[in-house]
Amino acid sequence: IQIAQRFEATRQRCCRLEQDGRWAREQLARVEAERAALEVKLKHARNQVEVEMKKRHRAEAELEKQERKLQLVFESLMREPWGSGVLSREQCSVLRALAGHRLGTALASGRRSSAVDESCQSLLSHSDISYDRTEDDVVRS
Repeated sequence: IQIAQRFEATRQRCCRLEQDGRWAREQLARVEAERAALEVKLKHARNQVEVEMKKRHRAEAELEKQERKLQLVFESLMREPWGSGVLSREQCSVLRALAGHRLGTALASGRRSSAVDESCQSLLSHSDISYDRTEDDVVRS
């Protein structure tokens, strides 16, 4: 009788373990499907970040180019003898202030758009994001 009871207890335990195994496999399948979907989203997000960074670099380069042109115009206006005759004294002082303050600081090397940097301070900065694509190519079994 004891042997039969032990066999029955073992059989019931095996049935529970088999059910647990089925449940775990189902959970694994769901989690793997979710992981695959998240990897696709991550890949799209990385691509979007890359596109936006390229756009930002192009825009910053264009901004620097336009600021250099503006600086040259300011310098030309301030150097020309006719410039001081055409412009009032107040206009000349405003131009000097603009040329010295705005363009002098704006043309500093390595400058980033402050509006973008300030708005991103609460989020992860772009330097914290890993753009390593080696994990994208790893085949998981």
